[in-house]
Amino acid sequence: MSNTADFALLFYKDEVLVEVQGSTLSFPAKNDSKFLHIPLPPLQYTGTANGNHYFAADITSKPSYAGFTFIKLRNLADSFAEQWRMVFRSYHLIHWLKNNKFCGQCGNAMEIAAHARDFAVTCPTCSHIEYPRISPAIIVSVIKGRQILLAHSTRFPAGRYSVLAGFAEPGETLEDCVRREIREEVGIEVENIQYFGSQPWPFPDSLMVAFTAQYASGEITVDHDEIDAASWFSAAELPDIPAKGSISRQLIDAFVKTNS
Repeated sequence: MSNTADFALLFYKDEVLVEVQGSTLSFPAKNDSKFLHIPLPPLQYTGTANGNHYFAADITSKPSYAGFTFIKLRNLADSFAEQWRMVFRSYHLIHWLKNNKFCGQCGNAMEIAAHARDFAVTCPTCSHIEYPRISPAIIVSVIKGRQILLAHSTRFPAGRYSVLAGFAEPGETLEDCVRREIREEVGIEVENIQYFGSQPWPFPDSLMVAFTAQYASGEITVDHDEIDAASWFSAAELPDIPAKGSISRQLIDAFVKTNS
């Protein structure tokens, strides 16, 4: 007997609909009878993983479905360890499709290239092909002795600190991006930059590439644009930090593990 399923992922802003059964959360089935009487936009196939097929749609209002609730996508990693990558992929693709309805060369409507091996849209008029946009960004833990550099972004909740991050610019290596972002945001220089890992982060279309680096020189001077506070913290005196699942938390946890 097959254990595969077709899942429906309904996104509202940065949340996704899940079914609540006691203490268990799950994604609704695409053919769930509970949805048959509810008007929904067309569900777009976004991929297959472990034999399960995923279909997604972006909804413009937040309805109330009995037995269902919406949860923040950023909180998925703890509850859906095996599925969050497909959910992030689906969210990324759905929002990319919404922003690429028309050809950037001739202005005509684009069509999904259903026959292609790679996910793409094509223009039936001029044959232009557009692939999903992926924006590389670095995220880095800077270590000074037995302390880690953490900063408060102007976008964070009060008291929340994390490692520094920023988008790569044209003509820039990822290592150059690490040096520039650290210099611009907190005014210090780093060395011994080492690759740590990566994570898709579809808010809206990032690929986070994580590094560790060692402090080299300089005094912390925040830019007061993206960063309004930054300091060195020991493993025993960490402030409020990001939730588990994000690569920012993985970097911080790795520091704690080696400095406790």
